[in-house]
Amino acid sequence: MDSVLTLIAGKLDDTAVDQASAALSGRAESMGAADWLAPGIACDLPFAGLDAEAAVAVARAELADRPIDIVAQSADGRRKHLLIADMESTIIENEMLDELAAEVGLEAEIAAITARAMAGELDFEGAIRARVGMLKGLEGAALDRALGAIRVTPGAAALVATMRANGAYCALVSGGFEFFTGWVRARLGFDYDQANRLDIQAGRLTGRLLGPILGREAKRTALAALAAAQGVSRADVIAVGDGANDLDMLTAAGMGVAFRAKPIVAERAAARIDHGDLTALLYMQGYRQADFCL
Repeated sequence: MDSVLTLIAGKLDDTAVDQASAALSGRAESMGAADWLAPGIACDLPFAGLDAEAAVAVARAELADRPIDIVAQSADGRRKHLLIADMESTIIENEMLDELAAEVGLEAEIAAITARAMAGELDFEGAIRARVGMLKGLEGAALDRALGAIRVTPGAAALVATMRANGAYCALVSGGFEFFTGWVRARLGFDYDQANRLDIQAGRLTGRLLGPILGREAKRTALAALAAAQGVSRADVIAVGDGANDLDMLTAAGMGVAFRAKPIVAERAAARIDHGDLTALLYMQGYRQADFCL
């Protein structure tokens, strides 16, 4: 079989698998036997003679009322050797600018700008400059306090540990701040991190950023540079993110994954995970639950 469709859910049963298999068999030239990657969670359905987009559409139509993530791809080369991940609302559940906004009582104002920027309604560079400007005068110690609020997304640790254990290089590429990416990199074992730098003078934020703004274009550029440095093609890259500034990165990767993403991102990415945690990216690559490293 030259292709595989993967079903991922918190509670995946034989009925759902059988329904998807029957629907695919009506369109595909041939079907293979169901292969459970994790009992009750993830299952592969090998098939041939149908493109991935059509296979997903068929399965989604059949399972429309079920909270199941559905991904289809070529069976060849599905296990990737470079992971490029957004940080905020992806590897961690927080938006760190919003956490800092709480320190100055501007949660609603800054969160509103964040939401519009991630939905693609505002220019990323202008949005981040505006939000950082609103933090002018905040004491640097607030950054340390914000670290205590970080919530690592379920499945993130297993994703990074498992891919690294199998020879992959893992990079954290964020439009946020390196103060936080450095901590997350060390906490989860990423090989590399890239983010913006806050200007701090006399122990307080100046409201400015140091150096060029790292946003949408910088993420795509980082993917290309890291792939070249690791000696892999873009087809061998899996990228994950949730916001509009991740789109170029996701579309440049061999497998771009919209993780609990904004509509504009979910519509354009090659794959979308709306229900599962980040271990879904391992199942997509054909890892079994027994292969996971924690």
